[in-house]
Amino acid sequence: MNWKTLDSESQLEQIKAASAQQPVVIFKHSTRCSISSMVKSRLERAEAPGDVDFYYLDLIRHRNISNKIAQDYAVEHESPQVLLIRNGACVYDESHNGISMDSLKELIKN
Repeated sequence: MNWKTLDSESQLEQIKAASAQQPVVIFKHSTRCSISSMVKSRLERAEAPGDVDFYYLDLIRHRNISNKIAQDYAVEHESPQVLLIRNGACVYDESHNGISMDSLKELIKN
């Protein structure tokens, strides 16, 4: 897994623009949560599709960005949480043990 760090609100506009060319995944991670750590590890062990950018958000350090994501994409804040962004919109979000690379791969190829 080759995470891109999401650590500024200005990156959210870049992500929206990039998602017009290829899907983008945002993983919101709580460094204080064992479930979040387990899900992150599970994602990292799985084979990620090569044509997708994966962004990692440490939401303890960057709660403001997490709040902006919830507002911009009209999703409820959860942790851990994964969002699939395509053409500037969130087309899928999942949290906790519902997060899997297999689900993401299936959605990305459709």
